[in-house]
Order: sequence, then structure tokens, then C-alpha cells
Amino acid sequence: MSNQKKLDDLKQKILDDKITPELAEQATQLVFGDGNPETKIVFIGEAPGKNEDLQGKPFVGASGKFLEEMLEMIDLKRKDIYITNIVKYRPPNNRDPLPAEKEAFLPYLVEQLTIINPTLIVTLGRHSMDVLLPGLKISQVHGRAMRVKDHVYLPLFHPAAALYNGSMRQTLIDDFALIPAILKKL
Repeated sequence: MSNQKKLDDLKQKILDDKITPELAEQATQLVFGDGNPETKIVFIGEAPGKNEDLQGKPFVGASGKFLEEMLEMIDLKRKDIYITNIVKYRPPNNRDPLPAEKEAFLPYLVEQLTIINPTLIVTLGRHSMDVLLPGLKISQVHGRAMRVKDHVYLPLFHPAAALYNGSMRQTLIDDFALIPAILKKL
């Protein structure tokens, strides 16, 4: 069975299992993931925003445009990678995902990663880092690759941080530029 078919089945399982029904009820749709299911790099954000909720794809708003610019800087395109979020429904008013919501989706995220089996997992922002690498401070570990069990993780600030804080933009670009060297080492 292809990775895409396995991912499609997993997406259906989230719907069938009625994960976070109160979130699902107020969202337009499930925003599962997008990109190459055979990739070596997976990017994980926190939760869909308004544009993502409407289009059904992660990172399609302003943060997504900046992410695509950074991918181009390292000679990658969106179709070369896979991108998802911890929480697959938009929280109301773009609030942070609640711990219980992150916990509810974690087994499905782990299964997504198992299916794709990436070489490098890039966490975008503190929420996705906290779920996969608990106890770390993003301000201290951003841009540092670390091996945990079978995966290599690269925590990065969320692209939205650069949109709200111009001084973060260069930090994020610099951290992003490390990805090709990290992949070569792996």
C-alpha cells in the first residue's frame, strides 16, 4: 500500500474516531497535511489558521508564503516536503491549541510520521516542539538538530513569529539555511 493511501486512511480514521468533536464542529474541515508522502523532511506546525481552515491545506496564509520563500532559499519546493500540524482543526479565533487537543491528536501525528518515516522532522514553533520534545525552550534550542530515538529533530521558530517581529525574520532564515547541511550529514 502506498504512503499516500495509508495517509488517506489515517485521515479518515481521525474523522471516524471523532477526535476533538467541539473543535471539529466549529471548523470548516479537517486540515490533515500536504506534500510529498515519500519525502525525507516533514514540517510540523501547531494548528490551522483561518486560510488553512478554508482551503484544507496547512500553511497557505502569510506564514505559508514565508515558509515557501525559505524553502526556495534552500532549493526546495512545497511539493518536495510534507507539512502538517499537531492539531488538525482550527481552534476558535486562532487561539493556541489546548493541551487536551494536542494530546488527542498526538497518536495520529505519530502515525503520520511513522508512515512517512522522514529523515528530518522540523518543528515550527514552541507548540509542536513541546509535543515532540517536551521540556525544552525554543529560544535556547532553535536551529540545533537533535537525535531523539529514531528521528532527528530541528526546532525552529514559527514563521508567524517573523511576521509579527521583524528581528526574528533573519534568525528564522539563518536556522532554515542549516537544513541542507543537516540532511547531508544524515
